[in-house]
Amino acid sequence: MNAKGKKKSQELQQDILESAHKVWLAGLGAVAVAEEEGGKFFANLVEQGSKLEKKSKDKVDKAKGTVAGLKTVAESYWETFGRTVDDRMTAVIHRIGVPTKDEIETLTKKVEALTVAVDKLRTRDAAKPKPAVKKPAGDDSN
Repeated sequence: MNAKGKKKSQELQQDILESAHKVWLAGLGAVAVAEEEGGKFFANLVEQGSKLEKKSKDKVDKAKGTVAGLKTVAESYWETFGRTVDDRMTAVIHRIGVPTKDEIETLTKKVEALTVAVDKLRTRDAAKPKPAVKKPAGDDSN
């Protein structure tokens, strides 16, 4: 590869790494915003609940049910969001060719199995007696 092609290749690699890093940062930023907004939302619910409690016990019981439902829905959305970020990050990692932990573990197990098989073959071959080398007739060079 000539110097110009090598430089283009390095630039492409750098661009891919920068893009992956930006996706990572965007995911982290999304998580931070979701946590921040979720906290504000919850704090607002607590404040409103406190006001309702003063007005009427029945209204508080209804609000508790609503808050529990909203909490369940929020947790469900949060889990979905987390899975989505994970899936997107995994896709980016696969696109740039980084193997997953499971792929590395599978490859490691295969290498270990091959090493054991090779060691067995070496041990078996070392234990076999070597056949005597016959000199060709008329060879008195020794």
